[in-house]
Amino acid sequence: MPVEVRSLAEWEAAGIKDLLSVVIPAHNEERHIVGTVKSLISALSAAGIKYEILVVNDNSDDDTEQVLLTLCREHSELHYVNNTPPGGYGFAIRRGLAQFRGGAVAIVMADGSDDPVDLVRFYRKLEEGYDCVFGSRFNRDASVSGYPVHKLILNRMANLFIQCLFLIRYNDTTNAFKLFSRSAIAGIQPLLSSHFNLTVEMPLKCIVRGYRYAVLSNSWRNRKEGISKFKIREMGSRYLFIIFYCLIEKMLSRGDYLVADRSAQLQVWPR
Repeated sequence: MPVEVRSLAEWEAAGIKDLLSVVIPAHNEERHIVGTVKSLISALSAAGIKYEILVVNDNSDDDTEQVLLTLCREHSELHYVNNTPPGGYGFAIRRGLAQFRGGAVAIVMADGSDDPVDLVRFYRKLEEGYDCVFGSRFNRDASVSGYPVHKLILNRMANLFIQCLFLIRYNDTTNAFKLFSRSAIAGIQPLLSSHFNLTVEMPLKCIVRGYRYAVLSNSWRNRKEGISKFKIREMGSRYLFIIFYCLIEKMLSRGDYLVADRSAQLQVWPR
């Protein structure tokens, strides 16, 4: 089980400043989680990156937990926690963000839609001094396979709407594949979203609060088996709430969230 680090001194003493944490929310992913975890281990090990993988079992009612138990016996870098009800993507990610140990944390989907090779590129970019690295599936050099047409249309409309409201060039805010420094995660608390709207809340708060971010193209392929956990109806009130919440913060704040000494934000936020 992960060890909670409650102060900057404890964090540095634990020797995990250069550790990359990978948080994976998983609900009924018994068919995908093995391939996803092993491909991540292969890519990160080959790149010489020190890492941990934290899977959040989000109230699965299939054999996801049993599969994870077996995987944990085989791989010491892997551990998992069971999310308590109510379930949901946002709740699962927030559980993982409360327990990751590394100096940086990546959000990766359990269904294998994200490419582990991209994660290596993202981490190298973060090492250049950025606070966050955001993925875009719709840059010219990105690769997307099997994206349902109706979801694609809604996605592009939603992202254009966000771009216009916030006057930003980032064209894939709803993309779940992102990488954050520990200081950025601490600085965007509290997180409010309980479902997939968290994919929008996290980058918008980072942007509004002045964190340094880079955007890289990433590959995405639709799941081979099972049903996506994303529900189109979430493109409605939940997304609108968090978008306008962040917009109000942008309009009314004066950049007073960031401290002069960024290292002070490395301590774990109150739970």
